[in-house]
Amino acid sequence: MNVIVIPDASMIVIPLIEKNGHTYLSPSNFSKEDNMDICEGNLTFDNLISKYSSSELPSGVKSRLFLFSNVVDKADAAIIIGKRPKIRERMYGALNDLILFGGNSCNNARSLELKIVHDLNIPTLKLAYPTNRSDLIELIHKADYFLKNLKDVSGTLNEDNLSHDGFPKEEKAPIFDVKKLLDSLI
Repeated sequence: MNVIVIPDASMIVIPLIEKNGHTYLSPSNFSKEDNMDICEGNLTFDNLISKYSSSELPSGVKSRLFLFSNVVDKADAAIIIGKRPKIRERMYGALNDLILFGGNSCNNARSLELKIVHDLNIPTLKLAYPTNRSDLIELIHKADYFLKNLKDVSGTLNEDNLSHDGFPKEEKAPIFDVKKLLDSLI
C-alpha cells in the first residue's frame, strides 16, 4: 500500500513503512536511498490552481499543495505526527529533532493537507509529537502496529486524542464551573 506522512520527511516513521512492505510516497522523494531529489513537476499558473487550491492562496501554500497533490491521489493510508509543543524538553539537538520528526513547514499548507487527507477517508493514524523517550518508543510501536495491520484499518485512528490543529486535546472546564469561580472572586 502507498503511505504518506505528514510532516513529510519524518524519518522516524519512513523506515517502518518500508520495513512493513509498504511504499512511502513523498512530494520530495525523501527516502533512505535518495534524499535530495525533488519530484518532477512544472509549477505554472494553470497547474497550481488545482482541485486542492484556489487563486487566493499565498504562493508558498500553493507550491506546497502542488507538491502534495502529486502524491495524495495515490495514497492508500496516512500517518500524521502532531505539532511540536511550544514548551517541551528537547530530547535531541535541533538538527536531530528535524531529521527524526520532519519540519512543520507552513502551518496553512499543513492544515490544508490534513483536511485533504481527512476528506479522502483513507486509513489514517494520528500520533502526538513525542516529548520524552517513552513517548518516542510508544510512537514507534503504534506506527508499526498500524502498518502491520493496515489492511484491517478503516477511518482515522486518533489514539493520542489530537485536535484538528495537531496538539493533544486539553481538558476544558465546563462553563458553569468557570462562572462559579469568577463569581466567587468578585
